[in-house]
Amino acid sequence: MSFNFSTPNVPTREQRIGSITGYCGNLDDLVNKSRCGTLKNRERCFSQSSHCLSSCGINQLALIRDVAVIYHAPAGCSALAPGSKVLGTQLGVRVGKSYDTVIVGSDMDEDDTVFGAADSVRDITRHTFEVYHPKAIFISASCVSGVIGEDIDSLAEELQEELEIPVVAVHCEGFKSRIWATGFDIADHAVMEGLVKPPKEKRNVINFKNFFESQRPFITKLFRRFGYETQFLYTNSTVEELSHLSESAATVCICGTLGTYLGNALEETYGVPYVRSINPMGVIGFERWLREIGKTIHKSDEVEAYIKEQREIFMPQIEAVAKHLKGLRAVLGMGPGYTYEVARVLQELGIEVVWAAAWHYDYKYDNGQVPPALEYLQKHSPQNIRLSVADQQNYEVMNILNEYKPDLYFSRHPGSTVWAVKQGIPSVFVADEYMIFGYEGMLSFAKTVLDTVRNRSFEENLAARVKLPYTDWWYSQKNDAFLKEED
Repeated sequence: MSFNFSTPNVPTREQRIGSITGYCGNLDDLVNKSRCGTLKNRERCFSQSSHCLSSCGINQLALIRDVAVIYHAPAGCSALAPGSKVLGTQLGVRVGKSYDTVIVGSDMDEDDTVFGAADSVRDITRHTFEVYHPKAIFISASCVSGVIGEDIDSLAEELQEELEIPVVAVHCEGFKSRIWATGFDIADHAVMEGLVKPPKEKRNVINFKNFFESQRPFITKLFRRFGYETQFLYTNSTVEELSHLSESAATVCICGTLGTYLGNALEETYGVPYVRSINPMGVIGFERWLREIGKTIHKSDEVEAYIKEQREIFMPQIEAVAKHLKGLRAVLGMGPGYTYEVARVLQELGIEVVWAAAWHYDYKYDNGQVPPALEYLQKHSPQNIRLSVADQQNYEVMNILNEYKPDLYFSRHPGSTVWAVKQGIPSVFVADEYMIFGYEGMLSFAKTVLDTVRNRSFEENLAARVKLPYTDWWYSQKNDAFLKEED
């Protein structure tokens, strides 16, 4: 696609890459319809609450060090600020770096909604600059300021000239998209538009797009082995560091859903190669990811030497644990960047995936290709997995769990995990993005799964004492009972 950084507006995932939130079928059907262009979203006649793209976008920007985010929104929307501030501070301390980023809400009221509040936002931004001295300021719209058409674009241009630092308008209105990952794209667009500068020279640096960098020391050491430094994005990055992203040797990511916009934008705009591969989860994912990086930076021999060394250490241990997991049955409920990747990892361990539910599905990534994880899964899966797409519609997950009664449930969101446990199903919360990263991560993950299935007493005791709101009527329905038929 063609990226346009002369405007602060970003096409939603539905518009840009055909993302959907409603589907029920199987792996072969989903991939084949994606390839031939016949996949359609199925609307729901009943829907539970989902997630807001604004929090995804603002939290990404707020993890940059020494910036200010002015959130032009009612007070309730700014409730995300304390959690984001605490997270940023804790992540900064972990790597010995100060974190002085601030999120400031404009506290819109009824008068602001009727008459507008541009003057108020201007005063708030000036005051924030005087008190906190940020290196850049992001002025973000919300649903309310977006509905009344507040002109934050002109305001950002005016204030940038006055304050002489980057001031970037961010159109993060929550109503724009049902796909909360659109917020990731909006944050990437703001960084590309307002902070990244054209390259002056090429540097031995690899951009690494991730969430919370729990494996920062390991990855830093790994890439240094190949002669490259790592620029982590966006946690603990600075405005100065981000301005040089165009000079990097490559961009890689921990999650294709998270990285597609930035990776493709840097490649198309500045020629920075974007390493497209299945995610580095499990042995297969990690090795394929490393080999693609090796090809890109011309270090294939060094990568193969590392793989050989690590295999000798960890593969016997992984295989020893995996033999106890073979034959277990599992259901998954995660974001699309993890659903199909973790499904592959479970199959590596000999676990049968009986159903995989993704919170949304990206029809095709920004390079026009079906997501690599899904294509790989279709080619190598021992069975045609049942799939659904449901933006955290927990009642659908409960229906699936009741029907299939798996040995395990895997989720990336604690709310979903809790309900599975209440059904008496042992559950693994894949909270850390690096939980299954590389050989050591694969070994640790396999041991966690084994510990979970060997001790089921908590789930059994809780299920025996909890009355769930789901009736026999609901459990007797098909999983897609509330999905409308395709046109």
